[in-house]
Amino acid sequence: MAVDSTDDFYKSYAAYKRYQAPAVKAKHVRWYDREFWAPAACTPETSVLEIGCGTGEFLAYLQKKGVKRFFGIERDEKAVAVMEPALKDRVHVGDAWAFLARAGEVGPFDRVVMLDVLEHFSAADGVRLLEQIKGVLAPGGLVVARVPNMSSPWGGIHQFSDLTHKTAYTPGSLEQLALAAGYEAAAFLPQRRGSPFRRVAEDCLHWLLSRMLATAPVVWTPNVIAVLRLRDRA
Repeated sequence: MAVDSTDDFYKSYAAYKRYQAPAVKAKHVRWYDREFWAPAACTPETSVLEIGCGTGEFLAYLQKKGVKRFFGIERDEKAVAVMEPALKDRVHVGDAWAFLARAGEVGPFDRVVMLDVLEHFSAADGVRLLEQIKGVLAPGGLVVARVPNMSSPWGGIHQFSDLTHKTAYTPGSLEQLALAAGYEAAAFLPQRRGSPFRRVAEDCLHWLLSRMLATAPVVWTPNVIAVLRLRDRA
């Protein structure tokens, strides 16, 4: 395989990711409840668009939560191929730019979600993506984005484990990106995973480090979740 640019690594991406149909268990529901449902103030009536839905784990979660209107965008046909058959009719397979350009046909959505997506774009294209999302975002809507957290000592394990990643983010640079696109940050949240014991142990370690360091991260976890809303232009 010839590799001349970062995008060439997508040619072997399915083999690298080892795609398989996701099984959404009780623990996954708890994770997404903490990381999305509660902070984004969702109900089954909330409409949701996921950009970069992969093999459909988050879409399957939305289905379990009883969300009536949800849709996904995924350009990798091999990822969609292993998705639950019932979800495939809710997914646009192809280019996100083309889908978002048809805003009048597909929107609006109350929430637009990008989990591990923004880091695959340059910062300039990240701004362009957020600007295009405005066309499908309902009034008062929110954008929820998860990225590797490079303000954390543990963020590199996610950022540098994938050669298709183009941009590294901290909560500060995410806010800068949001402002450039006409948004503001409503919240920055940790992605809490693992057993209760491990979460408590991490909290203790992070508390101790925060007391020892002159400058400590706003969020310590390896991934950070940003909740963005459109800025009031008044």
